[in-house]
Amino acid sequence: MNIDRMEFIAWMERIMDRFDILNENINENQKKRNNIDGEELLDNQDLLQMLKISNRSLQRYRSTGKLPYYTISGKIYYKLSDVHQFIRDSFNAPGQN
Repeated sequence: MNIDRMEFIAWMERIMDRFDILNENINENQKKRNNIDGEELLDNQDLLQMLKISNRSLQRYRSTGKLPYYTISGKIYYKLSDVHQFIRDSFNAPGQN
């Protein structure tokens, strides 16, 4: 079975279109999964990379109540607004002493 060049290109374009549709669906599902009440949720890995801190420091912030967290299906998440507030409070704390 021989396929001419134009037919092959048409097939490849259809395949790539399908990949684009799948990629959009995956991105939409990820956005929905990582949101609660319309607010983005971050996991431990996200926070460790964002704040450039150790896992132990993050655990200490949770246990002292400085950083609110939520447990969903055994995994820890943080609301982005809570993380922003934690950062603001951390910057203000040294000047208030």
